[in-house]
Amino acid sequence: MKTTRIILLIAISFGFPLAARTEESLIRREWKVDGATRQALVHVPNSAKTNAAPVVFAFHGHGGSMHNAARMFGYHLVWPDAIVVYMQGLNTPGQLTDPEGKKPGWQKAIGDQDDRDLKFFDAVLASLKNDYRVDKQRIYSTGHSNGGGFTYLLWAARGEQFAAFAPSASLSRALVDPTKNSSGIVRASRKSDQSKAWVEKVPSDLTNRAFLPKPVLHIAGENDPLVKFAWQKLMVDAVREKNQCAEGRPWRADQRCTIYPSKVNAPVVIYFHPGTHQFPAEAPALIVKFFKEHTNPPKK
Repeated sequence: MKTTRIILLIAISFGFPLAARTEESLIRREWKVDGATRQALVHVPNSAKTNAAPVVFAFHGHGGSMHNAARMFGYHLVWPDAIVVYMQGLNTPGQLTDPEGKKPGWQKAIGDQDDRDLKFFDAVLASLKNDYRVDKQRIYSTGHSNGGGFTYLLWAARGEQFAAFAPSASLSRALVDPTKNSSGIVRASRKSDQSKAWVEKVPSDLTNRAFLPKPVLHIAGENDPLVKFAWQKLMVDAVREKNQCAEGRPWRADQRCTIYPSKVNAPVVIYFHPGTHQFPAEAPALIVKFFKEHTNPPKK
């Protein structure tokens, strides 16, 4: 056990990829949701039967799986005291790729796919609360690409249940409406047919949806060829405006990041890295640091 912890600490400290770590502490679980069998890999600390544990929901990108999410994210290794749930998506049409929906992914809007993934989240959270001691003030969501988009969707649809969010390489069509923004995203998007389709499919009923101000860490690659960096910069601007943020400064927890303090206790932290669309190896440690800083205030 000591040797394992030492290796893990070295890996995190030097930014070594977590992809090669095992899934030995993960349990495969199933839920029936509207007649469909849904799955996730779940890490539960031994203490969760007696002590309230934080919960991290993690969502893979389009075409991914709960298994590669567990290997790529490795949140259960960085934060072993948390309940970590690596959710498995179902085949669904992608926004920028896979229009026929031959690969797993997540619903793109509230009401899409009969809200099957929102219902999946609700079922999983309810079962965790029933089976373990869940800290209701420390529930978090994170995801990459399409999974990051679904994390933003959870903010819109279930925001009151979460303490913080950490999307990567993603957008929220409910926060940024490219059909109405004349300063960047619509111009950039006209360069490809795939992006045109993304613009044309923005549901008008989402553009004014209310978001409760919540802490957000957004991760973006400056050379992302799929979810353009210019789009994500506009996304971050929209999140900062929603959270009533002031000017940015280096984040004390990690100087590679910028934090924008919030008047309503919903700071925005950004990590812009020089990579492409891939999830950076250093991201899990940054995300866990961010989550540990935030607790959802009790309901009045």
